[in-house]
Amino acid sequence: RTPVTISGSRVARRRPLVVWSLILVNTVVFVITAVQAQNVTNLINSPLFEQWALFPIATRNGYWWQLVTAGFLHANPIHIAMNMIALWVIGREMERVLGPARFAAVYLVGLFGGDVAVFLFGQVNGLTVGASGAVFALMGGLLVVVYRLKVNPSQVIGLIVVNLVISVAIPGISLLGHVGGLITGAVLTAGLIYLPAERRRLWQAGAVVVLLVVLVGLVLIRFTQIPVFV
Repeated sequence: RTPVTISGSRVARRRPLVVWSLILVNTVVFVITAVQAQNVTNLINSPLFEQWALFPIATRNGYWWQLVTAGFLHANPIHIAMNMIALWVIGREMERVLGPARFAAVYLVGLFGGDVAVFLFGQVNGLTVGASGAVFALMGGLLVVVYRLKVNPSQVIGLIVVNLVISVAIPGISLLGHVGGLITGAVLTAGLIYLPAERRRLWQAGAVVVLLVVLVGLVLIRFTQIPVFV
């Protein structure tokens, strides 16, 4: 029998292609916005940045894609560098454990969950960008994996606590996005590795769909609370 990981992924020393692809996409988007704005530290004049950044009142009034696209924007070189380094460090191990498809699901659904948290509880006129919600989703997923493997979780817990403290201590960082991503990533990863092994892929696909339906339902409820402009 082919050996598999706790998620059902085949054990293989594959390259982290999804991690590399995500880093490439984020970098390309940052370069485009910097070129459009003709500035690397103030990207607000970039049309792409303006269209993709999460601005809840605009999201409600037709720009619904911001709930995903905001996770591929970054405010400055330090912002993207920190997120991409974290993605590289945490993502490589998570992709090996989960496999490419499951890892991509945790990253993207976690990104969406972080933005949904901002949309639900943040200011309607606030502006949010960054992949940190997805990175926190990977942290939450890593914590679940560590518990599943019965490994000492103290280092992962310490990593999460330190980053949450930084989220509170430094102005301008979206705590809501981080917490939302953390919870979403943990919940989805738990679904991917704890569901029954029989018909595992079907169960896992169902977990992704159910979580997405819940998040979309929360967005629709929030839609009723934000005014529509004509």
